[in-house]
Amino acid sequence: MQYNINDIAKIIEAERHGNNEALINWLLIDSRSLCFPKETLFFAIKTERNDGHKYIYELYKRGVRNFVVESIHNIEEWKGHDELLKAEDVNFLVVNNSVDALQSLATFHRNQIDIPVIAITGSNGKTIVKEWIYQLLSPDFNICRSPRSYNSQLGVPLSLWLLNKQHDIALIEAGISKCGEMDKLQNMIQPQIAVLTNIGSAHQENFSSLEEKFKEKLRLFKDCKKAVINLQASPIKKYDTSCLKDRVTEFPAVIDVKKSDSSATITYKMNGHIGSYTIPFIDNASIENSVTCLALCGALAEYGLTEKLNGRNTQEWLDTICKRMNNLEQVAMRMEVKDGINGCTLINDTYNSDVHSLGIALDFMNRRPDMQNQKRTLILSDILQSGESAHTLYQRVAQMAESRNIDKIIGVGDEISQCAELFHMESYFFHNTEELLASNVFKQLRNEFILIKGARKFHFDYLCDVLTLKVHQTILEVNLNALVENVHYYRSFMQPETKMVCMVKAFAYGIGSFETSKTLQDIGIDYLAVAVADEGADLRKAGITSNIMIMNPEMTSFKMLFDYSLEPEVYNFQLLEALIYAAEKEGITNFPIHIKLDTGMHRLGFNPEKDMQRLIKRLHEQSALVPCSVFSHFVGSDDDSFDSFSRHQFELFDKASSELQAAFNHKILRHICNSAGIEHFPEYHYDMVRLGLGLYGINSRNNQIINNVATLKTTILQIRDIPADDTIGYSRKGHVTRPSRIAAIPIGYADGLNRKLGNGNCYCLVAGKKAPYVGNICMDVCMIDVTDIECSEGDQVIIFGDQLPVTVLSDAIGTIPYEILTGISSRVQRIYTQE
Repeated sequence: MQYNINDIAKIIEAERHGNNEALINWLLIDSRSLCFPKETLFFAIKTERNDGHKYIYELYKRGVRNFVVESIHNIEEWKGHDELLKAEDVNFLVVNNSVDALQSLATFHRNQIDIPVIAITGSNGKTIVKEWIYQLLSPDFNICRSPRSYNSQLGVPLSLWLLNKQHDIALIEAGISKCGEMDKLQNMIQPQIAVLTNIGSAHQENFSSLEEKFKEKLRLFKDCKKAVINLQASPIKKYDTSCLKDRVTEFPAVIDVKKSDSSATITYKMNGHIGSYTIPFIDNASIENSVTCLALCGALAEYGLTEKLNGRNTQEWLDTICKRMNNLEQVAMRMEVKDGINGCTLINDTYNSDVHSLGIALDFMNRRPDMQNQKRTLILSDILQSGESAHTLYQRVAQMAESRNIDKIIGVGDEISQCAELFHMESYFFHNTEELLASNVFKQLRNEFILIKGARKFHFDYLCDVLTLKVHQTILEVNLNALVENVHYYRSFMQPETKMVCMVKAFAYGIGSFETSKTLQDIGIDYLAVAVADEGADLRKAGITSNIMIMNPEMTSFKMLFDYSLEPEVYNFQLLEALIYAAEKEGITNFPIHIKLDTGMHRLGFNPEKDMQRLIKRLHEQSALVPCSVFSHFVGSDDDSFDSFSRHQFELFDKASSELQAAFNHKILRHICNSAGIEHFPEYHYDMVRLGLGLYGINSRNNQIINNVATLKTTILQIRDIPADDTIGYSRKGHVTRPSRIAAIPIGYADGLNRKLGNGNCYCLVAGKKAPYVGNICMDVCMIDVTDIECSEGDQVIIFGDQLPVTVLSDAIGTIPYEILTGISSRVQRIYTQE
């Protein structure tokens, strides 16, 4: 639906500045996601770490002419304000709060669409239930659903904006992180049916108890007609649900579950009927989610939705749903970035296929650092059930591809093939996936960055498998969302104005520096830090533009520092003099450096009690270098027993850094807190903090996991039966005292699996159960005991991850998590996932 800009101004109660006529189709809150500038309304949103108003001029230059802003009285502070003031074709809609305005517009739009809206909330499983319901109902209905996990105060209004009158049903996720948020979501969504998947500890940090969180989520159900909630589930059965009265639909009672190797058959009783269905999953979470889906389908029938389905009664329709359960597909919660054949890089996003998720995927592709020398290729299937004519739909798709600088498109399907003339770039079209696979176009893919996005019926998962580089079966899966959550965790201890340095040295602690740095750059981290100049230069070559600090600059690296704008730490007079000489020789002035003070680590740094006057004098005598920051390093901020020494370090640093600042007119940033210090010493944050191990999810103060970032996994190669009193492995170190099943897995010390973990000193997980390492760990293979575990060759093995923290491994061999993470070999493929 289009809205006139004047009508929008009235809806959001804005003061309008500008008289340019405009029709709005697209709402934008992230300047990087711009696609259709003339039809876009940009909401300039202020957050603790950023301000959307500073991107207005950039968007104006790119063609946007309609903006929601919180003030124009400070327009002189905006970049390009002179040009903006003179522009006659710009509309500024001035509001008190841009987020409130966005939500008001979404609420108005929701009220124009008279269809059943289903809201889904819960601690876990929201996205899975939403996507499975979509799979189950899409043969019968045209469904609008939240893109990915758009369930926040900003995500929900953007989801609701997607509603149009061609839709039969809407599926909207609702997520909260603190009290007071659900009322706003409920007011926008106004669901006729509300679903609670479960209540658990996820996102618990801002709630005093599970019951408080439950009560907050229950506010989504305020005016709904039907409530889908398992009142017998723990801990819900302990809580007061009287406010739901008689609106709760009957939840299926599970009578029996029978599991095979790859499927589970659930027998249930609902509304007096006993039935069963099979799903192609065996984990308990999937079983629970499937029962919730069945309950929701029952609620839809009670609501009267099945009356549209050719006279099928409720039980006939539920029987049809049960048959469809067997065809449920795995929901890929995140886009995967992986190495492909022939020098290609792949983004696997076969999670869903609609025009809105395509825009999200194209944005994700555009922000990856792998783009420097690779052609951008989009492999796209027909987009089904869009509610638009093929010409209108693929004209939009073509514009989206062009605006994201796609070089080549490969279309699969009859509809997209019929619209080939709309794509004004290198393009090829095929009627089905088999035709593409047999073509020379497919065989000639070389050195390309490929986004794979297709509807399920086109089986693009197989296409992705064929294109994936077949490498070592051991992989390190990196969750970039968890990385961002860890940043947010530590920022919660900081003042909004405090800056942050993120340590990405040593290949980002083994995680992968390019993807990690790009993700951090995207969320506005102030500085990245690496150990040596080579690491910084590699980041620059990969497209990283953030400030980069070099912690251990070498005398031979000065030219590289200058060429790639890498800012060195300076820790003694020898390095300072050499750097001044090199910079002056190159004709460089005011090159930023970071002064290191040794307050107790006794590793590197100027003496804060003896060197300051000489240092200040030398810095004033030259103009090649300028001190940008001064810092030191706590010795024991992770241990309360060192607090008195930490205070001593602080006093030394405070006196010396104040002395340095007093000698210069410009602001010199001060920082001393590492990850543990951020949490333990908020009073010592100064202007900036440095986040290291905590970024990767490990709290060094208690050795607990914050949000797990990395999962090291492999597969079982072979299982053999070993008689009692026999031995396994080199030097006959592994001795079994009973008849045993021993599995060989393709990971060894050449992959980074420490030999000290062998001989029963630690374990991995198979089917969620502990499997001890047996015998010595070999270079490429090790053996594990799976005697008491039901498993088969090819099954997954977790070395460390969500259920087996990396700290378990480090504790087992008396080392630190850093050593485990940084020791993961480069031959282990990294696969990056992001929602």
